[in-house]
Amino acid sequence: MPALERHDAVYVLDLGDSENRFHPDWLTELESLLDEVEKNDEPRALVTKATGKFWSNGLDLEWLMEHPERFTDYGVRVQALLTRVLTLPLVTVAALQGHTFAAGAMLSLAHDVRLMRADRGFWCLPEADINIPFTPGMSALIQSRLTPQAAHEAMILARRFGGAEAAERQIVDRALPESELLSAAIELAATHIAKAGPTLETIKTRLYAPVIKALSSIE
Repeated sequence: MPALERHDAVYVLDLGDSENRFHPDWLTELESLLDEVEKNDEPRALVTKATGKFWSNGLDLEWLMEHPERFTDYGVRVQALLTRVLTLPLVTVAALQGHTFAAGAMLSLAHDVRLMRADRGFWCLPEADINIPFTPGMSALIQSRLTPQAAHEAMILARRFGGAEAAERQIVDRALPESELLSAAIELAATHIAKAGPTLETIKTRLYAPVIKALSSIE
């Protein structure tokens, strides 16, 4: 389950040590930890990491198949999380130490900056291979954060990008050795703590207004 710690003014949110799929209980804990980060009005920033082989494998499809009647509510909740992270009133850095797939990859895109392990792990949107179409909101988020060519390859071809290639294609901002990843993310986040506050939230909200509108509904 997710956990939160602090490195001075930088919050470090650990998504967990499993596949970190978006099970409702996992979402509840994550939402609670984000509440804790948001309620503080001091200078601060956020690094989101995970432990182990995965950063996040996205939607909990097994749970969803067992509860088809909750599909719409679940989708609304996931898209609300993407919107929330996209518009947090502080700078956010995703430290991708492992596989980052599907809605997990979309969650990484909702962060302001992405750093990725260079030597292992893939960033991938496999929806075309698993026959799950992107919602309009998810499509809008992806297209807002990737170049047109990278979005096409990721969404249509479901390509798996390793860290170095993801950096070359501007999917992530930097690819680093695993030993440097977390410290670099914290160091980078720390340089932006003074930006936290309502002004930054307003800038994000206006910058991504079309994405936020698209994410506000499930079609």
